Amino acid sequence: MLHHLRLRNTGPAPELQLELAPRLNLITGDNSLGKSFLLDVAWYCLTRRWPQELNPGLSGGAMAQPSERGVEAEISFSVDGETDPNQPKAYKCAYQLEDEAWIGRAGRPVNPGLVVYAMADGAFAVWDPARNAWKRRGSVDAPEKNKAYVFNSRQVWTGLANPQSDLGNLCNGLIQDWASWQRENGEAFAQLKAVLNQLSPDPERPMTPGPLVRISRQDSQDYPTLISAAGHAVPLVHWSSGLKRIIGLAYLLVWAWQEHVKASELLARSPARQMIFLIDEVEAHLHPSWQRRVVKSLIEVVDNLNQHTSVQLLLVTHSPLVMASVEPHFDPSRDRWWDLDWSELEQQVVLTSRPFARYGDANSWLCSEAFDQSDTGSLEREAIIRQARQLIHEGTTANPEEVAEMRSKLQTVLGATDAFWNRWHFAVRQSGWQP
Repeated sequence: MLHHLRLRNTGPAPELQLELAPRLNLITGDNSLGKSFLLDVAWYCLTRRWPQELNPGLSGGAMAQPSERGVEAEISFSVDGETDPNQPKAYKCAYQLEDEAWIGRAGRPVNPGLVVYAMADGAFAVWDPARNAWKRRGSVDAPEKNKAYVFNSRQVWTGLANPQSDLGNLCNGLIQDWASWQRENGEAFAQLKAVLNQLSPDPERPMTPGPLVRISRQDSQDYPTLISAAGHAVPLVHWSSGLKRIIGLAYLLVWAWQEHVKASELLARSPARQMIFLIDEVEAHLHPSWQRRVVKSLIEVVDNLNQHTSVQLLLVTHSPLVMASVEPHFDPSRDRWWDLDWSELEQQVVLTSRPFARYGDANSWLCSEAFDQSDTGSLEREAIIRQARQLIHEGTTANPEEVAEMRSKLQTVLGATDAFWNRWHFAVRQSGWQP
């Protein structure tokens, strides 16, 4: 697992430091405060490569830069290795202006286990210790291997080409692999169906693969399908953005694990005992019903990949529903909530490890320190309620015409059962206003 992460003079603040929990780490905060950046840095620390460095077609994942030139920029971290778990190895990387690169100590980096990074735009990155780790033979570097598998959102579906074209693809992609797994009807397809079932938004209507179909006379590809609520086999390419992201997530998890197991068998060794899973905007494109289930489902999915493999998750979210859904499953001894805020006093971004509170519902979370909203309705509702409270404060001195006008305004923004009506009607009776 990744134990700690410290940034100096890089990112949104002069210094940020995280002491990470072993199972679940939730990261919240407003846009542009550095949530995705923290995941990019975590990926770099674990793999020593920036996602965009390996796939220039990505829209994010670029190399971090010093915030202020001429001031030392540093990334330090500690991570457990596969060969000696529970004995963290500490590393430090400094940015060299002349090299335009982050430079750490020489030698083989620690093997952190299997690392999977799901980015917000549908891109993915996978680092496999059985296929990507590099070694030294004596004083000579071994032949260069693929540094990681980094897919843009389209390559997840169509495949990832091998730079050495005569060796075939690095990955065939979701469409071709799914079709192959379904024809073989072996372990990979069984695992895919199990993952789809666990990630389904409604347990009463699980995502069920249908028959392979052709969608065009000019296209010889067989396309996977899912069975719709109406019982029709709908090709995956025709489903919604939310479902496509979950399908992509399910496929990459199964592909990464299956390929890792096969590569480990060729090396005559056991699969990784550690897996680190980074997910940016876990709720992206998902309906509220899905947001309420997704974190619990992901925990179950990764736990079921291999009972001998421990899993650490770093999840970024903007969703109060996601935070509310985690309440029954949050364990303070294994989980942690990190919150990024802009401090007006310090004029900089501040990262805080907050005690995880149980607010009970999404509305309460929306007004919590995670999202800092003063109201759960529209901006117009908030403004009118503020005016109504001022009128209530004035009591009997309020002008009757103002009271009538305020009631009309409240009717435009409050539902019939809104709790604020109770306060308003009580004020009417206490002040002697005409209803």
